[in-house]
Amino acid sequence: MSENNVMAEPFIKVENLSKYFELNRKQTLKAVNDISFEIYKGETVGLVGESGCGKSTTGRCLVNLYEPTSGKIYYKGKDTSQFTKQEKQAFTGDVQMIFQNPYSSLNPRMTVKEIVAQGMKYHGNYSKTEIDCRIEQLLEKVGLGAEHMSRFAHEFSGGQRQRIGIARALSVNPEFIVCDEPISALDVSIQAQVINMLKKLQHDMGLTYLFIAHDLSVVKYISDRVIVMYLGTIVEEAPVEELYKNPTHPYTKVLLSAIPVANPIKAKANKRIKVSGEIPSPINSKPGCQFAERCPYAVDHCFNEAPPRKEISKDHFVACHVY
Repeated sequence: MSENNVMAEPFIKVENLSKYFELNRKQTLKAVNDISFEIYKGETVGLVGESGCGKSTTGRCLVNLYEPTSGKIYYKGKDTSQFTKQEKQAFTGDVQMIFQNPYSSLNPRMTVKEIVAQGMKYHGNYSKTEIDCRIEQLLEKVGLGAEHMSRFAHEFSGGQRQRIGIARALSVNPEFIVCDEPISALDVSIQAQVINMLKKLQHDMGLTYLFIAHDLSVVKYISDRVIVMYLGTIVEEAPVEELYKNPTHPYTKVLLSAIPVANPIKAKANKRIKVSGEIPSPINSKPGCQFAERCPYAVDHCFNEAPPRKEISKDHFVACHVY
């Protein structure tokens, strides 16, 4: 986090956010459980963790696709749950989402022009000519052209479909975008193109990102800060260089040790940290640290008491009884 951000008002502030899903009368899935963090204007915050840890649920809560079970989300200092009707409409334009699967998130019955124009028609008062011109500009920004406007989603490759999804998100001039694993469904050869495009768009349009991913090498490249989640809780948060240089939580160390190394000599020297045991169920989860059952350093109170969040160095926070 830059020194300017220390003094600035958080762009997005999350306080004690929880999202539970009632499966039946006796079972509750705690997808997100009492998390807090901040995002500042113009930065990219990476959100990482295993599948099922609550990353996407967190992102969907931020853009108001899910209503939180408890907790507060502040946008530019104002509680989103207290928004007026007009403020809610403005918020849905300011905050957008790029979805993981570009095929399932695009309406197969609509042309590219209709898909991208939807938000513009809802949030703005544009003429037909202005909409056509704006769509052409957006498609050019994401590496497509005017000739693609009349085509349907199934006529494109996965990378092209994701570019359409990005154009749709940009169509309403957002300030904050949740990128929900935007490259995980793409070929490796296309991933770098999309990541570089997102960085350029951020620079050109002053965007702020929450970048959700499980590929830690990509997160290191694009993020300013990184938040590590495990079973609905935040276990560590730090500036990107600090986290990768000095990982503290045992789970963070496990994740970083699993990053593939291109150099075979370094790969041989790199010791992969393995953990035993099954991942606990998020349904009616037990008290204490959620990682305790798999952690080699766990002590008795790790199983009974949730660890508090501590700042162990500047802007480096960890939730672990050992530290």
